[in-house]
Amino acid sequence: MDLTTPVGQVIGYGLRQKPSFWIGPQTTGSDNREVHIAFQANTRAAVLAFFEAAVQLGAEVLHAPRVWPEYHSSYFGAFVRDPDGNNVEAVCHSPE
Repeated sequence: MDLTTPVGQVIGYGLRQKPSFWIGPQTTGSDNREVHIAFQANTRAAVLAFFEAAVQLGAEVLHAPRVWPEYHSSYFGAFVRDPDGNNVEAVCHSPE
């Protein structure tokens, strides 16, 4: 997962600087509702990098990186809460 260049208050995520997922500030309504967003990582190292970067930027830790055998034996994920209260996850499904 590569982070693209921000465009104003919006940022896109994708591979090779070609975003397939965009997020930005709420612009309608008065309250937002928590959502769970999961990004698939190619490696466990990428999950660790996501987690470290998020925490360094002030994200609340929901679950540190670990294997989640209750999902499946190779499910390696980390969860943080973003500034809007959303549960953001990076997950790798590879065994190592």
